[in-house]
Amino acid sequence: MKNNLEICLSPAMYEAHSDTEAVVVIIDILRATSSICTAFANGVREIIPVATVDEARVLKDKGYLLAAERDGYVLDFADFGNSPFNFTPEKVREKSIAYSTTNGTGIMHMASDCHAVVIGSYLNFSALCVWLEGQKRKVIIICAGWKKRFNLEDTLCAGAIAERLIEGGRFTTVCDSVHAAIDLWRLAKHDVIGYIEKAAQRSRLRDKGLDDCIGYCHNFDMTDIIPVLQGERLVRL
Repeated sequence: MKNNLEICLSPAMYEAHSDTEAVVVIIDILRATSSICTAFANGVREIIPVATVDEARVLKDKGYLLAAERDGYVLDFADFGNSPFNFTPEKVREKSIAYSTTNGTGIMHMASDCHAVVIGSYLNFSALCVWLEGQKRKVIIICAGWKKRFNLEDTLCAGAIAERLIEGGRFTTVCDSVHAAIDLWRLAKHDVIGYIEKAAQRSRLRDKGLDDCIGYCHNFDMTDIIPVLQGERLVRL
């Protein structure tokens, strides 16, 4: 029996996809889920995702190392921001880090009643796909988007994952978003960085001098670690 695959193109559409029996994959390529995968590859003990600035401030006051930004800008009371290059081994190894971003971290709590919530990116692409194939459950890929809007970069990665899962023969879909995301990925995959030049987030990062990580965030298989939400914390699967 094949398992169902869906893609939720924006958090604003999540209610229509929600299924407590499903495995959920959160995708926020530029930059949250790429940064989270990097942090775990570099030895972080756990990451505590929080949705609001107030929650981030409370955890900072409790002594947690804090990575936090809004609209790309590091919060004035945070230790560092949302670039994957911030999460170096020297900073994060064996640390517990509170984490709050514009788009990605709030979605993790939104989906927390599902069977499992895991973090996906190009960086852990193959390990993630193999693990999903072994779960024998419905999978919902949620694109973080930009302030509940559709975006290109997350949809492309969702399409890449969907293509791999469908072609692997263990998944099927009746979701138009899956077909659209796969079509978009097939259009872009021979020059992903060139295609991403069209993305609004690429322009936002360039305007703020934060686009040094674009290439890095589109590297495949830099790690085989899959971060998973356990309670209110992300840990290594």
